[in-house]
Amino acid sequence: MNTNTTVSGFTPVEHDLYAQAFRLLDPAPTPAPGAAAPPPAVAPAAPVLQTVLPTGAVERTLADGLRFLDTHGWVQRSLIHPGGARCSIGALRAAAGARTPAYQDAGNLLLDEARRQHGKQWTALPSWNDSHTRGQVRSVWEAAIRRAHRMNI
Repeated sequence: MNTNTTVSGFTPVEHDLYAQAFRLLDPAPTPAPGAAAPPPAVAPAAPVLQTVLPTGAVERTLADGLRFLDTHGWVQRSLIHPGGARCSIGALRAAAGARTPAYQDAGNLLLDEARRQHGKQWTALPSWNDSHTRGQVRSVWEAAIRRAHRMNI
């Protein structure tokens, strides 16, 4: 199948989706005359319920950003420190790779959580990041990741 999946906004749910659908729709092959009968069909196993929701793009971006801060370090008053440490925005940009919708939503969720924990006066991540300790910043990141997971985004 040669379906164009490079269309903007297209996100494949499952790579094998079409192949599975066609296998289900194709009639069972008829045996050739004189051939042995096929074995009896086996009932499919009951579906297994997933207990953990799949990670969404926003949750993944936030988790990758926090991992970046843990690995390379956190900094205030600078997007990127010469030693590689970054502020919260720098870590988000490193995690997302580009200003994608997931990057924007992760930033909005992070700012919303910062406002929940530290007051409504914060209107931008850089000023909030520069005014708080490493522990306070980490607490907001962790809470934002949990919220993204609960929201399945």
